[in-house]
Amino acid sequence: MLPVLQINAQTCCSGGIPLSNNIGLPILEKGSLQIGLHYDYNNLNTLNNGNDKLDDDARLRITHSVLLNANYALTNNLSIEGLFSWVNQRRKISQFNNENLDKTSGIGDAVLLAKYKFPKIMGKNTDLAIGLGTKLPLGSSTETNDQGITLNADLQPGSNAWDMVYWSSISTSFNFRPSFSVSSNIIYRSTGTNTSYFGDSAYKFGNELQAFIHFSDQFLFYKTIVTPSISFKYRNANQDKVNNFNLDNTGGNWVFVIPNFSISLTPQLSFSLKAELPIYSFVDGTQLTPTYRLTSGLVFKTSPKPNIISKLPRRKHTRHL
Repeated sequence: MLPVLQINAQTCCSGGIPLSNNIGLPILEKGSLQIGLHYDYNNLNTLNNGNDKLDDDARLRITHSVLLNANYALTNNLSIEGLFSWVNQRRKISQFNNENLDKTSGIGDAVLLAKYKFPKIMGKNTDLAIGLGTKLPLGSSTETNDQGITLNADLQPGSNAWDMVYWSSISTSFNFRPSFSVSSNIIYRSTGTNTSYFGDSAYKFGNELQAFIHFSDQFLFYKTIVTPSISFKYRNANQDKVNNFNLDNTGGNWVFVIPNFSISLTPQLSFSLKAELPIYSFVDGTQLTPTYRLTSGLVFKTSPKPNIISKLPRRKHTRHL
């Protein structure tokens, strides 16, 4: 029972490494490669009980993540995507003129995802894509604090558990303005169990559902394409479990608004910056919930070179008598 007592002695948190939040690069033509490098800053300084915000700023949780993802199109409709992470997490509690700081750094878990697109499935302007993947437990789950005590699961870089990841996306554009698009995607993560938590216990993060709706458009600004967009995200997380018992102060429901701005630096390279701001939250028990999140990064893409030989006109053969 030691792990349960350790966790309940502190306020759990609804943050973490944003793996599910950052997968789903578009499927381009066969042979195309996309590589993205992003920095994610997640600030959690809001203490909630249910949907009530408490007047308490003694707890601060900050997660810095570096995310590298790559997507390769095997065909015009099938692609493979990988997402890898490095994470630094800090949790500070200030009480009675004392400050307690726990922190971890290291390689985090990764995601591999296969995606297939069904073009024009509901009309010439609408595409549907589905994906199936897994989260690989690459990160450490046994990091300790300065006193040599193993930290709780939510502060570890990795989970020591394999998860299943289900992904879907649908997008449509409009004849009256082809550059304007509306899209939606859903990500469901069925989590596995760390069977060696604190040596002899079992820890399972709650299954998670995320649903997005996006509105975006493109404009030409001084010969440069800019793409502003706004998204809304709903996130539901079930309670975590220790030895098959629900863990208090975990799980909940959140709604976020996400303004995003992207600019094409070159035809192959784009830069994006987005903010994630909570507009509603209802958590189980008492938890730190996100105050704001910022993500910025670059995406580089290459397209296959055209087959020059096949493009050349064929010579006509004349018959000599």
